[in-house]
Order: sequence, then structure tokens, then C-alpha cells
Amino acid sequence: MSHHTETLVIGGGPAGLTAAYLLSKQGRDVTVLERDPDQVGGISRTVSHNGYLFDIGGHRFFSKSKAVVDLWDEILPNDFIERPRLSRIYYQGKYYAYPLKAFEALRNLGILTSTACVLSYLYARAKPIHEPKHFHGWVRNQFGEKLFSIFFKTYTEKVWGMSCDAISADWAAQRIKGLDLGAAIRDALKRSLGIKAKRKAGEPVIKTLIESFRYPRRGPGMMWEAAADKIAAQGGKVLLDRGVDGLSFDAAAGLWRVSALRGDGTRETFTARHVISSAPVRELVDAITPRPISTFQARALQYRDFVTVALIAKSQEDFPDNWIYIHDPSVQVGRVQNFRSWSPEMVPDEAHTCLGLEYFCFEGDGLWTASDADLVALAKREIGQIGLIDPADVIDACVVRQPKAYPVYDETYAENVALVRIELEMDYPTLHLVGRNGMHKYNNQDHAMMTAMLTVENIVAGKRRHDVWRVNEDAEYTEAGVSGAEHALASERLVPRKVA
Repeated sequence: MSHHTETLVIGGGPAGLTAAYLLSKQGRDVTVLERDPDQVGGISRTVSHNGYLFDIGGHRFFSKSKAVVDLWDEILPNDFIERPRLSRIYYQGKYYAYPLKAFEALRNLGILTSTACVLSYLYARAKPIHEPKHFHGWVRNQFGEKLFSIFFKTYTEKVWGMSCDAISADWAAQRIKGLDLGAAIRDALKRSLGIKAKRKAGEPVIKTLIESFRYPRRGPGMMWEAAADKIAAQGGKVLLDRGVDGLSFDAAAGLWRVSALRGDGTRETFTARHVISSAPVRELVDAITPRPISTFQARALQYRDFVTVALIAKSQEDFPDNWIYIHDPSVQVGRVQNFRSWSPEMVPDEAHTCLGLEYFCFEGDGLWTASDADLVALAKREIGQIGLIDPADVIDACVVRQPKAYPVYDETYAENVALVRIELEMDYPTLHLVGRNGMHKYNNQDHAMMTAMLTVENIVAGKRRHDVWRVNEDAEYTEAGVSGAEHALASERLVPRKVA
């Protein structure tokens, strides 16, 4: 069966659905192909299990771009709630507020360790590593070796499954950039003393310092289900259970021919003037014929996957955190989500709690291939060891495996992505890469959306008005940005300069 559409979108996550929504809103013919047989949203979907809802990773809705916040409000106008923001770090049996509270951290670490942290920081500032290439060196320069070992090393190596000496400094520069230790200490002292910090007009907000955020009342999947419904209402198509496995370009006709395989083995073909891809770069390049020269570079790109084990338990004592970072090396779990703190509607029974234990892994390794029963047993044992709930109180559980959750920033990723990008842009100007996996950029959903928004502007204009790859290049990324409630004060620093 063959279909024709003006623009074909590969992937029904935030980037793909944003592009399709904006194109269909302008009356353009657009079709989305999503591999998942049941739902849209990608990693931003909401999973339902026996009436309990949970998020795959935790998605706060805030952005430095008013355009993104306005689009969220347009797609989902009546279902946002404002939630208090609280995260903590668990390390060696103790909890630390995140961001740190100075007196609490001093008390927990003890005077000797605290003094060592300060001396290590001063030494690193006096004798920095020149142009660090790796995560370890970059963080050591900013915070000192002692703080690196306590608050960065274990958790980062859990997330990525590799040494901090093998992770590119780009990762640190993007995700931690903008966090000034002196400013963080001053803020921590103020919060320890109960002093509210005042922000000057126009001063950027560091996301770690915001005290609330907006969130769809039944999880982020609400946003993307609503987007899919509106795309259909505007004349577009969102087709599930379509895994794209072949693309070829007819230069004479100016048309793409795309094949998609369904779960039952049937195949469909589509022709389109433009293709917008949020599929992982490695998969996209492998699907193009004739084979691009940069296939080798694309195949070298790596991804980190993760497993969420949701535990539903009788609640003796609830805790207020949205999530807790587990820096303790004695357990494998990397982060624990508390779904009731994201939204009370995520947990339908007030007598119960629902926690999501996140295990970072590689597809095919021991954690990924473990049985659901073994993963649940591991999660129950570790949640008891941490002391958040009694394993005996767990009454139900659910396991979700999320492939390609994070594009890996290893030593060669930047060069590999650059070579792929150069070839695709030269040979296929009507192939547009967007989103986290589509561009192999570890960005948040607002940045993924912005790449789609600017791509749509390029398509409608009929020329490359924007360099989409500049999105989030200048973002302050500790976690940098503003709460949706503060969007009137938002700057437009997310938006890259236009291409002349």
C-alpha cells in the first residue's frame, strides 16, 4: 500500500509531534509514523499500570523560550498544575538537599570531609587542567576533586556505564554550565538561613534554584496525546505501529520514498517532499539507500538505555521529593521517582505510594535482559536498603524498558555527528533532523520542540532561515531555565541566530 504526503515525520515524540502540529495548523499535508503500537510521546509518554500512572524519567515543564511555553498552553490549555520542586541526593546513608544546603551538607559530610572539599576546590581553581577534554577534568576544574568524587563521579558513571575519563567534556559543559559554585554556596547559605533570594529583572534563572514547575495533571503523555488528537483534527495523520526501515530519494522527482514495517509483518510505502526525522541518527543513516559514506560514523554513535521498575506499596510515610539521586555505589539504582509528588492524580489510592526506580543500562546487558521478576526483586531489595519503603509493603510492580533514552557523549561522538550532518545536508536538503535522538543531542523536551519549530519555519519559508543545530548551544544548562509560571520573564536565549 502506498501513500503520498507533503511532509513525512519519523517519530511521534515531542519533536515529531511539534512539527506535525505546526504544519497541520497551517493547512499543510503531514503524516507522522510512530514505531510504538500503542501510544505517542516517546520517552515523554505516560505509562499506565492498573490505574497507576508513571513518567519515563521525570519531565518538568519549564523553558527559557516563551514560544515553547505558549505552545504548551495552546496544546494543553486546561490541564497543567503547579507543583513544588524538591530533589535530594542520597549518599552513604544520608540525604542532601539538591541544590545543597550549606549547613546540612557540612553536618552530613563532617568537618574533615567538608574542609577537604573546600581545600580541593581552592586547589583546582588555582591549578586548573588546561582545556579539559573529559567530564572528569571539566568538573574537577569547576568544583575540585573531592566534590567531584562525592557528588558527580558515582552517579554519572551509573548513568553512562563508563568512566568519567571517557565521557566528553561537552556533556559537562552542556548540562552543568552556568552553575557557579560561589553563587551556589551563597544561595545555599541563604536557604539554610531561610532568606529568600531576590532576582534582578532580566537576570537568568538557574533551573536548580526554581522552587516550582508546571506538570500535566496526568503526566506528560497528556500533552502528546492531545497534540496527536489536534493534528488529526487539523487534517494530519498520526499512524502508530510503523517502524521506518527504508528511505531513498528520487532527485529527478524531488520525492522521498519511505517504507515502514508493521508489527504483523505488512509493509507500507510513503512518498513525500520533505522528511523530518527524530529517529536515532544511527538507525536513520542505516535505513538510507544508497548507503551514505558516513554510515561508519553513524554506526559508531552509542546510546544509553534504562529500565524503570515501578513499585506500588502501602504507604506508611510519604516523602515530598519529586525524585532522589542515588549517589551511593552500594546499590545499582541511579534515581528514584516519587510519582505522587509529580501529581496526586498519578496515584489513585491515597493509602498507597508509587515509586519508580531507574536502572541505567545498555540494551542487551544483564540488567536489560533480566526477567521482570528478577528486576522487581532487585528493586524491592534496594529500596529497602535505602530505607524509603519496606519491601514487605510492596503490593504490585511494573517494569518498563526504554531503549535509546540518552545519546552517549563519548570521545568521538562530536566528530561522528558532524560528518553525518555535513553529508546529509549536502546530499539531502529536504531531510531535516530534529529532537534528542534525531540530532544526537542530549536536550530536554523544550529544546527538542524548538528544533522542530524552527525546522517548520524553514520548510514553510522554502529556505534554511535558521541553523537548527544552534538550539541550546548557548543555554545555561545546570538545569537552566524558568518555570512555566514565570514565562512572562523568560528570555529568548533558546532561539539561535537566523542564518543570513
